[in-house]
Order: sequence, then C-alpha cells, then structure tokens
Amino acid sequence: MEFISRLVQYIIENYSELLSLSIEHLLMVAYGIGLALVVGVPLGIIAAKFEKLAPVIISLTNILQLIPSLAMLAILMLYLGFGFETIVVGLFLYSLLPIVKNTYVGIKEVDDSITEAGIGNGMTTLQLLLKIQFPLSVPFLLAGVRLAAVIAISVATLGPYVGAGGLGKEIISGISLQSDVKIYAGTIIATLMAIIADILLGKIEGKTKRRLA
Repeated sequence: MEFISRLVQYIIENYSELLSLSIEHLLMVAYGIGLALVVGVPLGIIAAKFEKLAPVIISLTNILQLIPSLAMLAILMLYLGFGFETIVVGLFLYSLLPIVKNTYVGIKEVDDSITEAGIGNGMTTLQLLLKIQFPLSVPFLLAGVRLAAVIAISVATLGPYVGAGGLGKEIISGISLQSDVKIYAGTIIATLMAIIADILLGKIEGKTKRRLA
C-alpha cells in the first residue's frame, strides 16, 4: 500500500512531464504506423494480385519482424543518427508485417462469387480492387493495425537509446536512478496506452465487420 501511494503521488506531482512524454510516445507510434500503412497496404495488394511475389514480400517483412528490436535500432542509428526519425523508422519496419500480411489475407479471403459478380457487371481489375476487394478486406487490415499498434507502443519504449523521447525516457531514468517509482510510472502508462489502443481499434474492427456483414 505504501508503494502504491508513493506511485500515485509521484504521478500526480509529475503529471505534466508524464503527459508530455506520453504525447511524444503516441506521436512516434502514430508516425511509424502511418508510414507502415502507406507502404504496407500497397505491398499487401501486390502480394495478393501477384502470387509469385507473395512469398518474397511476406518473407522479407517476416525477417524484419525477427530482428531483435534493440539490434534494429542500433543498425538504423548508424545510418540515421540519434533522434526521433530513427525510432519512427524502426516502428515503421516493425509494423509492416501485420499490415502487409493482413491486407494480403483480407483480399484473398474475398469470396470468388462476389468477384465474379463484379466482373459480370463489367468492372475492370482496378474497379474490382477499389470497390469490392479492398473494402471487404478492411476488417483484416484493422486487425493488423491493432496488432501493429500494440507492438509499436512496446518497442517505442526503447526510443531513448537512440536519442528519442517518449515513456522509455522515464523508465530508463528510473533504471539509472534505481527508482522503482519512475520505472513503474513509465511502464504502467505505456501498458495502459497499449490496452486502450487494443480496445479502441478492436471496437472499430467490430463495427466494420458488422457493416460489411
């Protein structure tokens, strides 16, 4: 109980600083996932439309996911230097797999009869993609974004190691000062952030499924 009261008091007393770190953390995650969507969705579509390229694209994004996060950031730091951009690129690379794979699976899961009906109505390949296949794959894509968000929020705590900020700054500061309160404050806020993102994106995914049902 004493520790909890100390933790609550610390969060209240340092509310503005923790809020600033939380906003910075969210920005890193948002930029990383935003870039992953811009690149990952087209890659997923290409993989779905050109089956010979699918194993190559999925395997490459798989390899990126398998590289330890600290090692990935260290490699990026050699080329991009310290700072915000390095962690954003790292989050972008880590977010690619769930977005590419779920876009690919979503398009492949579209019922052939629906596609054939579109072709029967004179739709071109592009029209089929934009009006039928991609819209029906959105719930799968959102599931990928949901997973990417949880991963990115976790990986973003390593930001301070490459000169970025975010809640990792509070955690690493706590390690340096051997302050359990600072470590728990940063960890709890980051965990809550991941849980809230998962719940919100899950609700959006559920609503999208119901609309398309």
